[in-house]
Amino acid sequence: MKLRAVAIFMLCLLGIGLIGAMQPVRKRTAKNHKTAHDKRVYLVHADELRYNQYQNGDAQVLTGHVHFRHVGANLYCDSANFFQQTNSFEAFGHVRMVQGDTLSLTSDYAYYDGNEQIAQARYNVVLKHRKTTLYTDSLDYDRMYSFGNFFEGGKLVDNGSTLTSDWGEYHTDSKMAMFYYDVRLRNKKFYLTTDSLFYDTRLSRAHIVGPSNITSGSSHIYSEDGYYNTKTEMSELFGRSVMKDKGRSLVGDSVYYDSKNGLSHAYSNVVYVDSVNKNKMTGDYCEYNEETGYAMTTKRAVAIDYSQRDSLYMHADTFKVFTFNINTDSVYRKIHAYNKVRAYRVDVQAVCDSLVYNSQDSCMTMYRDPIVWNNGQQLFGEEIRAYMKDSTIDHVHVVGQAFSVEQLADSVHFNQVSSKEMMALFNKGEVYETNATGNVLIVYYPMDDSDSTLIGLNYTETPKLRMFLEKRKMKKIWMEKPTGVLYPMTQIPPSKYFLPGYAWFDYIRPLNRDDIFNWRGKKEGQELKEQVRRTAPASVKKAEGGPK
Repeated sequence: MKLRAVAIFMLCLLGIGLIGAMQPVRKRTAKNHKTAHDKRVYLVHADELRYNQYQNGDAQVLTGHVHFRHVGANLYCDSANFFQQTNSFEAFGHVRMVQGDTLSLTSDYAYYDGNEQIAQARYNVVLKHRKTTLYTDSLDYDRMYSFGNFFEGGKLVDNGSTLTSDWGEYHTDSKMAMFYYDVRLRNKKFYLTTDSLFYDTRLSRAHIVGPSNITSGSSHIYSEDGYYNTKTEMSELFGRSVMKDKGRSLVGDSVYYDSKNGLSHAYSNVVYVDSVNKNKMTGDYCEYNEETGYAMTTKRAVAIDYSQRDSLYMHADTFKVFTFNINTDSVYRKIHAYNKVRAYRVDVQAVCDSLVYNSQDSCMTMYRDPIVWNNGQQLFGEEIRAYMKDSTIDHVHVVGQAFSVEQLADSVHFNQVSSKEMMALFNKGEVYETNATGNVLIVYYPMDDSDSTLIGLNYTETPKLRMFLEKRKMKKIWMEKPTGVLYPMTQIPPSKYFLPGYAWFDYIRPLNRDDIFNWRGKKEGQELKEQVRRTAPASVKKAEGGPK
């Protein structure tokens, strides 16, 4: 009987002890609402509580609808081991942490340290913060500093974009995510791969901090430093980033790209390359519209054609490229260059105020005091039209006050032709035929075939001229009703050495590809004064079938 009484007495004491252990939880729960600095973990509810020091050590074993509260967060699970002395617990099954109405964390298992306010969630982890969701299998979430760290692969979904990587962080206070190792960002419009990426979920803005590739449709971007907004599809790229689209590329110290509208703007040391047509433009500012094919460059702008063995370098204040019938078989382009145009190639040089190149007829038209040099030949007039064939010069048409000057080997005498219009035909970069019409004046020095000495000066006037050359020497000449005089070299009148309007613009001629930046205009008084062409009387037009 005494042993039975002692056993009953001991059971009563144990029951009182368990009741006493539960009561402080209720008191701390009530106190948590009054004290902001209370960091104790409170057990709000469990269907069943068991305590066995020999089996579970200091853990209170909780099962059934377990609910904890800690510093503004509610934590739920199917069962838990509660370590009251260390202010921590292990949670099993349907683990869920809720903080306010903006953040929730779910997993299959979690360990929560109330002193450090760190939740170590494992297996099928889902962190939801406003409209952003992070999926992973291993996440350590620091409530004190408001960030989660995943290290066994993670996926973040935000605003229709999906980010994956091997390791990363997500900060719920700043809404910033950092991703490292095999990073992939994808949405309906683009695909980005890199090794390091910062992502601002507030702005849906990705910050590239390492070698990265972005693919969007036919366009491709390579950058090691830049920003990409997944919502607006705007890119800000730095550090010589490269953009490519259908055989064209754009590089600059900084590039701004609107993929939604296909617009690009590049600044400082810009290089635009068209590998299809084998030309490129450089400058300190460039813009390109991939939808319309429009391109523009300025500030030390240079256009380079490298389709031939020798590249053609051209400088102007501004270049503009217009594309017509884009995305069709009849596509063609017009290139406008204006203000102080200078061009250099080994065999051809040119200077003018502005020009237009039309790929439809391969014609380059030069305006306002244009001059073209080919070896020792110089052409100038009011307007010069140069036609290309297979990217080489085919023929040149000089309109208005046309003047051709050829410097002879002695550099003192010059063959000259002036007329209203002139046509020069080229073969492999050399003139082989020249045609002149309208008030043709000629100064020509015949040579002795035996020793190439000058015989005299031939001054001729004719309505039309046709001259054939071989190796830059006259082979045959045809003129319509010519009148002229041959002066021996010792009897040339001083007034016959040069035709009216003659000028040798060697001081203007570009000397090399770097000299295209050095503008040198004509000397005062040597500029052409454009002649106004009088229109025919109405009666003549009517007789010729012209407009009434």
